[in-house]
Amino acid sequence: MALGLFPGWPSPQERDFSTNELMGKANIPLYGEDINLRKEACEAFVAMKKAAYQDGINIKIVSSYRSFERQQAIFERKYLAYTEDEEMAPLDAVDRIIEYSTIPGTSRHHWGTDIDITDGYRKTEGDVLVAEKFDAGGPFEGLKKWMDEHAAEYGYHIVYTDNPKRRGFKYEPWHYSYAPLSIPMLASFRRKNILQLLQKEDFLGSEHFTAGFVKSYIQNHILDINPALL
Repeated sequence: MALGLFPGWPSPQERDFSTNELMGKANIPLYGEDINLRKEACEAFVAMKKAAYQDGINIKIVSSYRSFERQQAIFERKYLAYTEDEEMAPLDAVDRIIEYSTIPGTSRHHWGTDIDITDGYRKTEGDVLVAEKFDAGGPFEGLKKWMDEHAAEYGYHIVYTDNPKRRGFKYEPWHYSYAPLSIPMLASFRRKNILQLLQKEDFLGSEHFTAGFVKSYIQNHILDINPALL
């Protein structure tokens, strides 16, 4: 979505965000009970949720803001499971992790603009964030259809689409981003030296990140997303 669709909103080049803010290390204000988003994103979400209610959809947030420490815990838990329980080689384990989970410090959930959602009215067993559950016949089929038709009206766009030519993270029909904030935040993040930032971190698996790996990760996982969010 072009930023011109939001009158008075500065272009990405006119805004900048601190490194700590972008990496989930800053104490940013978060709004909304069980929402935890930046103010503008929260207000847009509440408006979208109210509209969805009228159509029998209860947009429920499963995950929104996530700190660096929380993302590190997710990454390291999976790294240990793959390298110790499944005896995978370290780089193979990292590749498996980044099918769905981001490297700490690079998650869009650090920004307070992104949400993982389900339909609170639909009951299902097991993991809820499974692509098939958003497909035809799945419990969240109605949610996906509603979001396809209306989410952009509130500034929200799916991040990781089902475009077969897209690389990086696998299709996530549950992950949406508030474009008026996340577009300038991504632009600001791209101006940072991400390789240098990651080289300063020390978490399980990070010692295996080469310059080539990080460059590929940036191109395929951070930037190969829905064009409406670039």
